[in-house]
Parts: sequence; structure tokens; C-alpha cells
Amino acid sequence: MDTKGRLVAGSHNRNEFVLINADEIARVTSVKELSGQICQICGDETEISIDGEPFVACNECAFPVCRPCYEYERSEGNQACPQCKTRYKRIKGCPRVEGDEEEDGADDLENEFDIASQDRRNPHHIAAVILSARLNISRGSQPHVSGISTPAEFDAASVATEIPLLTYGEEDAGISSDKHALIIPPFMSHGKRVHSMPVPDPSMTLPPRPMDPKKDLGVYGYGTVAWKERMEDWKKKQNEKHQVVKHEGYNGDEFDDPDLPVMDEGRQPLSRKLPIPSSKINPYRLIILLRLVVLALFFHYRILHPVNDAFFLWLLSVICEIWFAVSWILDQFPKWLPIERETYLDRLSLRYEKEGKPSELASVDVFVSTVDPMKEPPLITANTVLSILSVDYPVDKVACYVSDDGAAMLTFEAMSETSEFARKWVPFCKKFNIEPRAPEWYFAQKVDYLRDKVDPTFVRERRAMKREYEEFKVRINGLVSMAQKVPEEGWTMQDGTPWPGNNVRDHPGMIQVFLGHDGVRDIEGNELPRLIYVSREKRPGFDHHKKAGAMNSLVRVSAIISNAPFLLNVDCDHYINNSKALREAMCFMMDPISGKNICYVQFPQRFDGIDRHDRYSNRNVVFFDINMKGLDGIQGPIYVGTGCVFRRQALYGYDAPVKKKPPRRTCNCLPKWCCCCCFRSKKKNRKSKSNDKKKNNKEVTKQIYALENIEEGIEDIDNEKSSLTPQIKFEKKFGQSPVFIASTLMEDGGVPKGATTASLLKEAIHVISCGYEDKSDWGKEVGWIYGSVTEDILTGFKMHCHGWRSVYCIPKRPAFKGSAPINLSDRLHQVLRWALGSVEIFLSRHCPIWYGYGCGLKPLERFSYIASVVYPLTSIPLLIYCTLPAVCLLTGKFIVPEISNYASLLFMSLFVVIAVTSILEMQWGGVGIHDWWRNEQFWVIGGVSSHLFALFQGLLKVLAGVNTNFTVTSKGGDDGEFSELYLFKWTSLLIPPMTLLIINIIGVIVGISDAISNGYDSWGPLFGRLFFAIWVIVHLYPFLKGMMGKQDRLPTIIVVWSILLASIFSLLWARVNPFVSKGDIVLEVCGLNCD
Repeated sequence: MDTKGRLVAGSHNRNEFVLINADEIARVTSVKELSGQICQICGDETEISIDGEPFVACNECAFPVCRPCYEYERSEGNQACPQCKTRYKRIKGCPRVEGDEEEDGADDLENEFDIASQDRRNPHHIAAVILSARLNISRGSQPHVSGISTPAEFDAASVATEIPLLTYGEEDAGISSDKHALIIPPFMSHGKRVHSMPVPDPSMTLPPRPMDPKKDLGVYGYGTVAWKERMEDWKKKQNEKHQVVKHEGYNGDEFDDPDLPVMDEGRQPLSRKLPIPSSKINPYRLIILLRLVVLALFFHYRILHPVNDAFFLWLLSVICEIWFAVSWILDQFPKWLPIERETYLDRLSLRYEKEGKPSELASVDVFVSTVDPMKEPPLITANTVLSILSVDYPVDKVACYVSDDGAAMLTFEAMSETSEFARKWVPFCKKFNIEPRAPEWYFAQKVDYLRDKVDPTFVRERRAMKREYEEFKVRINGLVSMAQKVPEEGWTMQDGTPWPGNNVRDHPGMIQVFLGHDGVRDIEGNELPRLIYVSREKRPGFDHHKKAGAMNSLVRVSAIISNAPFLLNVDCDHYINNSKALREAMCFMMDPISGKNICYVQFPQRFDGIDRHDRYSNRNVVFFDINMKGLDGIQGPIYVGTGCVFRRQALYGYDAPVKKKPPRRTCNCLPKWCCCCCFRSKKKNRKSKSNDKKKNNKEVTKQIYALENIEEGIEDIDNEKSSLTPQIKFEKKFGQSPVFIASTLMEDGGVPKGATTASLLKEAIHVISCGYEDKSDWGKEVGWIYGSVTEDILTGFKMHCHGWRSVYCIPKRPAFKGSAPINLSDRLHQVLRWALGSVEIFLSRHCPIWYGYGCGLKPLERFSYIASVVYPLTSIPLLIYCTLPAVCLLTGKFIVPEISNYASLLFMSLFVVIAVTSILEMQWGGVGIHDWWRNEQFWVIGGVSSHLFALFQGLLKVLAGVNTNFTVTSKGGDDGEFSELYLFKWTSLLIPPMTLLIINIIGVIVGISDAISNGYDSWGPLFGRLFFAIWVIVHLYPFLKGMMGKQDRLPTIIVVWSILLASIFSLLWARVNPFVSKGDIVLEVCGLNCD
């Protein structure tokens, strides 16, 4: 799509559409420069013929009318020009209507008399006609220009395909010319594909030769002995070649033989499941069952043995323990069937990338979302974009869309600089096959040239590229420093045009094609992937739905421009670390056996810049390496918001393809007259089959009628009501864009190549307008689902409810890497946002507890989704349970009665099975004990702070409509590595864990002092209370570490133990102080005379 390097801005609702030049003085140019005239009836553009002349409906006054309006006026209107009132004459290619003059020509009979109109009711044909009419594709004498056949061509096809084909449009040298069967072009066969269909050159078409009924069919090549002998020779040749490949091997020259069969390696599956070894998984399952038994015995004991002198504390503890058990069951059983997967990239290449032929890999549209360049540095976004543009994938199959939801000129200028640097960076990456392909992280790697014996050419070019990147960083940082101070009149572009996005909350939609249009290539002259900047329209009074709304805008605009069948979405700080990541995903998506049922491929999140201790569990390894593997064995992992490759059709809200079940065994054990046992089942099966048949026919008819009525002028339908209803349903689901609706029918993706630039841009601006989603299913059933700040969980949940399955892919080299907030306050706020989204889902109609029954969601998968939305509720029992030890120490009460031998054995068994379960999980999941322990610690820290605040904030937001925000204030920091880790930011989220820490420390001090005062007998009951209090303090230790500051100061453990020991020794000193008189001590008179 060639925009001549100009920014496209406009608003569909306000009928604004302008091109802002980047290199001329006159900056605002009308859209008429790129298109023909505008139809004065519907406002669309008139058709442009092959020779560049516009479509003219009236030869008297040339009043601008498009072809669909002309045909509608002739068939339904008064058949006259609206301006001069002259009767319209029939134009070649249009059907004849009553009152037309007689014609002598015979070259347009099919269109004149509308022959084979029923064949044109094929939905795929109509989708092509929609795009052809809407996007001004030429319908002249060269149909191969656009790649879509015109109605006349399809009419001819519908007549000709009634005769069997043998030679498929090519003459064979082995058959004489008089014995050839009827030869017609291959495009005439009706298939499922809409775009792009192979269309022959009109100059090479061969007219059908009539068959003489007096001759035998064998004369024409049907069923002759010569034909059978030729087929036998071909099969024999294929078998010989197959045996050579199988037994003797092959060399590279044999690939040139067109008769060589497909290699066995290319026919094999592109991936396979790797189940966990039985030596690891079977003990794990056994321990889970044993843990259930121990839990049952534990609750039996706890409920039947209340503590009468502390009944309230006992009751609270039992309620909390029951909730912990339910939460554990919801979290545990989705891990029952964990699996791993392995991909075969070489088989993918053998199947879809054959030597000497264009690549058959599917196209991928990549979405990068950003909002505020001050919080999301443009240099980070630029590195993400550069890693996408240099990915190891065919360049014509990749398109990168950057969504700037803040309409920041800084982001726009940064993308302009990035596109220029990409012309140097992309060929360098592909020439030397470097990893990673994000320059910031690539040049941060330390390379020992001498030890690795690096080629001097690579060293020279690497150093030159590093200098280029340093200059690129200087330009980006210069833009950032310049953007710190916004001019009073707003930003102005280089030509003096005001930046359309100066008002962030009120601006038109903007589209800029930086790479991918004609003439822009890399420094070596090679083609580059597309890079497109998109900023959707925003107006006051509209709900724009934050990130989910931005992603849905990208889905629609990409469908107009590139329409790839697969989509990859990444956050602006998640770069592609493995250049073969897209190929890894295609091993699942393009697998001919199981690929059609996969809605998305989720990759794990890996992070850079985290300290080796990972104090706040930023890596989240337990979730990504244990929980997600377990879900992959059921129906697939949940969607986590980034690093995910989607199937576009799944995002459109379609159901997954249904597998046909094999026929059941028939009852043939009894004679036919004895059919009482199976009559009822046969009748039921016959009834269900007839219902299915009626349902399928109804759906097909409904789809055909809906497609026929997407735009006026395609077909004349007698029943006006039946034609209007399906059209409204399509527009209600996808919005009022016929071009976008037609694109949703193309399962293999693609857009017509002959579409005019102005038509594409106009539709693209239309679909990103702020009011486009009104009265449609966007955000409800289509695209990213609205209703929660964690739109990722909700979107994946809806797809699984439609019967799709997802796949979890863990390449050896991490596919994506990103950055994570490593200081305590930022981490707590990140967890707060996630928990708030779960609370919103829990209180919505999409809650997995009651939504989606009777659909394709599996029970264990539902367990996982329930666990993902109810976990914030655990914050209240957790807060109570962490407070109970301190209360018990301060009051001298306890939640457990005097422990017997049976109770001691029960408690010990429970702790043992909990520990063994965790150890076995770490074993099959490949997780270290350090990561597991950090996850346990932050579960307590986040549970009593972020989850608790999210629960109350969600209740206020959903039930009372009150939005509350928690501010983060920076108090200071240090320079150096991991300086952000030691940056202290005060926030109200820090209050609950700090309070718990203090009261438990005080409780420990009071308990020990009380035991010292009361003597030896009080130490026994004290140990139980101390155990739980120390359990709380140990789990809150990373929180205390974050509060204390940097490591080169006094160690935190010394501070804690100093306070604890000082208090204990002070109390001991008060206990044994000899200067204090004690009532129970007998004093004697001293015998010495001091006087």
C-alpha cells in the first residue's frame, strides 16, 4: 500500500480524511488525489477502469454515480440519471432490465441475461465481489491484475465445470491433440479459497471444443487403454523413486525432479507431546490422593475437637483452613495431566518452503501496544519493533502494527527513526544470523572475539553497526528530552502542520505506513516487512476500553491492510529473543492434523534485569513452568496478555471445528425381525441426523443470504424482509464495514492486490473510529473481551468456551523476553491490577463458576479459570490466619486443644505430604527450590496487601461505581546496577504487611517473656504459638528486606535479631534483677556492723 510516505488522519463520523505530507510545502491534500470521483448517492468512490478512466453511468451529463448505485437505480429505481433525468442505458457487464433497447452484440450475453445467477450465490464468490466493488478493483479485460475473478468469469466457470476435467488447462505431449479432453482454465473449479485464486492470462485461454455425440468417449481420452497405461507407468515411476529415497538415500539433485514424491520427513507431524515420565508423575498423583485423605482426617479432627475457652479463634481458624483446602483443590487438579511439547522446524521448512518456489508459510500480523512514552521509553519500544522486523520469517509474510493509544508525537517520531535504522539493522541480523535481534540486548552481551575465533568481517561490521546504534540512541534520547516540555500551542510537524494528536482525549484516527510501501528497501536492496503506525480516534463521551479497545482496533485495521490469518501480540517492552519464534508457533498452527482446532499458542514470559535473588518473585517461574504445563495437558494454557500467537478466526468469535465422530457399531447380532432392542436408538439416530441436516442447510442458507446482502446491488432478492435480517446480524456482529465483513470470510487471509490505496485507507480510518463498535459484538463476543482490566484471562476463557484449545510452547531458547518492575511498590501495584481484574470477572456474567456450561470448556479447565478469579478472596482468610498467631501469643489462648498422640501424628502427616507434593512438583516442572520459596513468600506478601485492596476496590467499583486509585511516591534511590530495586516508594499497600510484621514480632517477645515469668511448664504450649508466628515473619521477610534498603548497609537480619534479642535480654534482666524486692523471698538481717 503506497501512501507516498504520508501520515493519514481522519474521522469517519466527521467525514474527515486528509493526507499530511512529510516532504512538501503544501501539506494537506484531499483524498481525491489518490482516487476517482465520489458517488453523489452513497458517497463511495466510483470505479476506475484499466486505462485510468472513471466509471461513467450517464453519457449525457457524466453525473458521478458508482456501479452498485447505477445497477440498483436500474433494477429498483426509476432507471434515470438523478441530474439530467436521461434514461440509463445498459453498460457492458450489467444485467438487462425491462425497457432496454435491443442489442446486436453477442459478446456479453452472460451478463446481459444474467446467466448462472444461482452459481454466483456462492458465499466466497460474493465476498470477492464485495471487495471488488468496494475497493474499486478493475473489471476490465485483464482479470489477472487484481487476482479476483469477475462475475462474467464465474458464470463461464459454472457452465464449464459440469464436464469432467482431465488435463486441467494444459496440453499433454503424451496425448495427441485429437484425443484431448475438454480444456478449460483451472480457475473455473469451485473451491473454498477466495484469495488469491490462480487466474490465467486471457491471451492463453482456449475455447471449449464441442464433443461429437457419434464418437466413442474413448476417442476424447476418457477411459482409453492408453490413458490407463500412462497412469500405471506414472505410479510405477513414483514407487521406484520412493524406494530410492527410502533405502538408498538421496542427494540434492533429486529435489529438481517434479515427479519425486514428498519425503517422509515432510509428511510427519510438525510437533509432538512429551508426557512427563511415569517415574515422576505417578508418585506425584499418589501423593495428591494421599493428601486428600490426610486433609479429610485433619478436618474431621479439627471440627470434632473445638477449643471451648477460645471458641471464636477456633471457629475463625477452621473456616480459614477450609477455604485454603478448597483453593488448593482448584489449583491442584488442573496439574493432574502435565505435558511438554517439542517442535520440528526442519519439517516445517520441508512442508512449506520448497526450493525454487515461493514460501507457503502463513502470514502473521504482529501487534505492539503502547500508551505513554514517558512511562514506556521509546527506546524500549524501538528495540521491540526492530526484533520483529528482523525475525527469521519471509519478509512479505510479516506486518508490524504499532498502536499508539496516547497519540504521542514522540512515539511517532521514534517509529520514524526506527524505520530508518531498520534498513541497516535487518540485513545485518540476517547476514550473520545473530541472537537476540534487539540491538540493546545484543550489544549488551560480552563477546570474546579471540576465544570464539570470530570472522574479521563480522567484527568489522559489528563494530560499525554498534556505532550506528549508538547514534540512533542519541537521536531517540534527544527526542525524549525535547518532549519533556510541551509547547503551549502544541506540537507541530516539520512542515508546519499541527500534530493531530495534540489533544490526547480528542483527536482523529491516524495511520502511517513507514515500511512496506513501494521504493523503501534496506541498504542491500531487499524488501522489508511492513511497519505501520496506528493511533485510533478518541472523542469525549466514548468508552475506549483501554488496551482491549486498542487491540480490537488493530485487529480491524490489519484486516483491511494485510489480513494475515494469524496474529502475534506483544507488549512494547517484550522483544523477540528467539528469531524463530514465529516458526515455532506455525509448527502448531499449520499442522494439518491438529492445527485447525488451536486458537492460540502461548509462550512463557521470561525477564531481563532482575537480580539473582528475585526477591519479589518477578520471574513467576512456578506459574509458567508448573501450572501452565498442567493446563496444556487438558485444554491448553490461559492467555497471559503478551507473547501469544492467535488464529484470527478464533478472535472473530467463531466456534472451533467439530470433529466427526466415527460411526457406531450396528446391531447385527439378531435377525432383522427382532429389532426391538435397537428400534428406539435407530429412530433417535435418524431423527438427530435429520435435525443436523436441517441445521446445516439452515446455516448454509443463512450465510449465503447474509453475504448476498452485505452491500446493495449484488443480487436481487424477492423477499425484502428475509434479505434484510441476515445483513443486520452481520453488521451487529462485526460493525458496518462491508470490506471488513468480507475479510472475515477469508480463512487463509489476504486482501485483493488491485485495491486502490485511497479505498483501503478510507476503510482503515473507518474501522478505527471511536463509534465503530457501537451496537456490535466487539468486546462482547468478538475480539478482546471488555469488562475487566485483565482482558487477557477473559479473552482466552471465551475462546475455550467456543470449543477451541490452546497450546503452550517452551522453546529451548526463550521466545520473548521483557522487563519487570523489580522494586517492592511497583511490584505490588502490578499484582493489584491483576487481582482487580480477577475480582471484576468474578462479579460479572462471565464468571467461570456459572458461565459457559454446555459448551466446549472441559471441567478441569474450568477449575483453573475459577482459581484464577477467586484467588483475591483468599486475602481475607490469609490476613486472619496471619493475625491469629500474634493474638494467641498476646492472650495466651490457642486455636488447637491439648494435642494427643493421634493429633500429633495427623499434623506431622499433613506437613509431610505438603512438603512432598511441593518437592515432586519442582522435580517434574524443573523449578528450583529458591524460585519455589520466593513464590511462597510473595504469595503471603501479595495476599495480605495487593489482593486485599483489589478485593475492596473491585467491590466498590462494581457494586457502588466508585473508582479508587493508590498513588506511589518516590522517596529516593541510588545509582548503579539494580538501583531501582532499592528505590523506596511509599504506598498505602505497604500498611497491612507492615502491621502484621510488627504485631507478630511483638507477640513473639510477649510470649517468650511470659514463658520466662511463668516458669518451665509454660514453655510447652508456647512452641505451637511461636511456630505459627515465626512462619508469618519468615514469609514476610522479603517485605522487611525491601523496607530496610540497600545491601551494603547494616544487614537486615542483624537489625531484626538485634531488636528481638535486646527485648528478650531486657525482660530477662527485669526478671532476675536482684535490686527489686520480691514478696516470696525471705530476707535475713546482715550480721556485719557497717557503722
